[in-house]
Amino acid sequence: MNRTDDSLVAIRRILRATELYGRRLAREAGLTAVQLRVLQIVAEKGHATPTEIATRMGVTQATISALIKKLEGFGMLERLKSETDRRQTNLHITETGLSKVNGAPDALQQRYVRQFEGLEDWEQAMIVSSLERVAAMLDADEIDASPVLSVGDILPGQMKANGAS
Repeated sequence: MNRTDDSLVAIRRILRATELYGRRLAREAGLTAVQLRVLQIVAEKGHATPTEIATRMGVTQATISALIKKLEGFGMLERLKSETDRRQTNLHITETGLSKVNGAPDALQQRYVRQFEGLEDWEQAMIVSSLERVAAMLDADEIDASPVLSVGDILPGQMKANGAS
C-alpha cells in the first residue's frame, strides 16, 4: 500500500472505532456519547446550567437544548429554577441519570485523552496539527463539533430496549 491508502485506512479505523463504541454505549447504557457527556458534566457537581454545558462541550445553545430535552424525557435530568437567581435554570441529574453514568462503558474519548496527555508536548502538537490538516482536507474544518467522539443519535426504540424510560 502507498501512503495515501495508509492514511485512508487510518481514517477509516478511527471512524470504525467511533462507530463501534457508539453501538456499545447504545447497547449497554442506552445513550449516545454526547448524551453521556452531558450527564457526566452535570454529575460532576450534581448540577449545571445549560450555558456551562454548552461552553464545556463547545456546542451551541440550540444543540444543548435539544440534548437536555431528550435527557429530561428519559428521566435522567430535571430542570430546577436557581434559588439565587430565578432567571437561571439549573439542571440536576436524577438517580436514573447517575446510574447510567456509573454503568456506562469507558468513553472512547477518555481513553484517547489518557494516552494523548501521556505524550510529549511536541508529539501532541504534531498530532493536533495533522488532525486539523485532515479536517481541512475533508472540508470539515468549519463544522461545529464538540470534543466528544460520536457518530450520531440512537434510534428512539433503542432507548426502551436498553432500559431507559
